[in-house]
Amino acid sequence: MKTTSYYPVLMTGDVAGTAAFYVRHFGFRPLFESDWYVHLRSVDNKRVNLGIVQGDHETIPEEGRGRTSGLLINFEVRDPDAIHDRILAAGLPILRTLRDEPFGQRHFITRDPNGVLIDVIKPIPPSEEFLAQYAEGANGGLNGSLNLPAPPASPPPG
Repeated sequence: MKTTSYYPVLMTGDVAGTAAFYVRHFGFRPLFESDWYVHLRSVDNKRVNLGIVQGDHETIPEEGRGRTSGLLINFEVRDPDAIHDRILAAGLPILRTLRDEPFGQRHFITRDPNGVLIDVIKPIPPSEEFLAQYAEGANGGLNGSLNLPAPPASPPPG
């Protein structure tokens, strides 16, 4: 399967309010807006997109309708400290305080109005113990995400 785009779509009971939250606090702007769906794009990176959909909309299969749960969204940024201070000043909850983790992240966790957890992270050097767990070429997460090597151009013969 060749994927041309990938982005999460959050189900909510308040499409406009949820979209406004991500616009105000995380630098998104709307590309499409209706009363039941909003498509957001980061003002800093056109590859970072987020959809917001009415959780009980007819396009959602009935057995899948509802609010988003069990989801953690990661925003990898250059300066989590500055974003932490801004989020704190805005009165948003801080569920995990700003800290350095031995697995190679400086981060904090907040949540959106629907209870979706938001982890704001910056890769940092991992401890030797965790560095040994990274795949060869992954570089310990230091060059953006996991910096994984590209897959082969075609599957191996056989």
